[in-house]
Amino acid sequence: MEKKKLIAIITNNDDDIYCFRKELIEAFLKQNYEILISCPYGPKFELMKDIKYYYDNPSIDRRGMNFIADFKLLLHYKKMLKKFKPDVVLTYTAKPNVYASLAAKSLKIPYINNVTGLGSVLNKSKYVQKFILFLFGLAYKNAACIMFQNEANMNMIKQLGLVRGDYKLIPGSGVNTSRFILQEYPNGGNGIEGEPVIFNYIGRILHDKGVDDYLNAAKIIKSKYPKTEFNLIGFVEPTESHYNDELKKLEEEGIISYRGSQKDVRPFIKRSHAIIHPSTYGEGMSNVLLENASSGRVIITTDNVGCKETVLNNKTGFVYRGGNVEELVKKIEDFLQLQNDKRHLMGKDGRKYIEENFSRNIVIREYLNSIEKITRRI
Repeated sequence: MEKKKLIAIITNNDDDIYCFRKELIEAFLKQNYEILISCPYGPKFELMKDIKYYYDNPSIDRRGMNFIADFKLLLHYKKMLKKFKPDVVLTYTAKPNVYASLAAKSLKIPYINNVTGLGSVLNKSKYVQKFILFLFGLAYKNAACIMFQNEANMNMIKQLGLVRGDYKLIPGSGVNTSRFILQEYPNGGNGIEGEPVIFNYIGRILHDKGVDDYLNAAKIIKSKYPKTEFNLIGFVEPTESHYNDELKKLEEEGIISYRGSQKDVRPFIKRSHAIIHPSTYGEGMSNVLLENASSGRVIITTDNVGCKETVLNNKTGFVYRGGNVEELVKKIEDFLQLQNDKRHLMGKDGRKYIEENFSRNIVIREYLNSIEKITRRI
């Protein structure tokens, strides 16, 4: 009996596995592959007990630049890959993209990188940016394939000469449109009269995600439109714990509601009218925006890479200049002045746009095709 081929999936957060790769893993298993997941343990793994996979629990400092810790991570990946001997390695997020790729390369294991966004890299100082791009170059140049989540990142990496082999443009991680179904749109007034209008921020609580802009906009809007609700859903990044006190204070003042990290955001999306995603830097492709648009919710987001692609401006949502709180407030006010039927129609148009362009099935198909090519050569 022929031994099953093993695919290693390496990333830095359990959300990344459960929320964005679960359907991909299920598709691999259906094609008779075995799966190895290397990712720091988190609560989302408890939701995957019905899925069969091998597990590796690395220690990753996701945002720090500790060379000793990173070298230990490289050694960990090399030891782990030697032990399991996967046929193909799939890497996601910055440090796995670099160190898991270098480990796989040293063991002559083919690997596929997924560029989930370069925005945070481009915010670094000139010398740090050069060093990180140098590391990316070491990883990318021997990749069997590089999956780019947006065209801007793809063009930049190509112009830097870091792509040597096959590459593909995919629609982010895609969205499971069967999980994020078109929801009934709630009643809503104009922020002064009628039913409350509910806005969500969904994501990690950190500066680079534009949380400060969201909070400042909420303060301004609440002072003029008292029948609005501003929610924050997500965990406070450990490196930015000062937000804990700030969110508590703003809750006491009635400006925001902090909902913490949630296993399932769908109930929060269902009761909302719009998602505000104020990311101050480019992303790969915002899954939060894809999920909300798939659910029929209006998008208010920045003109940054990985955000603007998910919305048809003034048709399925509103786009403003990232970092400009005054413009964000204006877009929220434009939304509040719409009749609720118009908001509902925008949400339905957004759902259609996502179904046609951002289905997770597109991503799964590209991965299966690439892996089939690679394993055929092994």
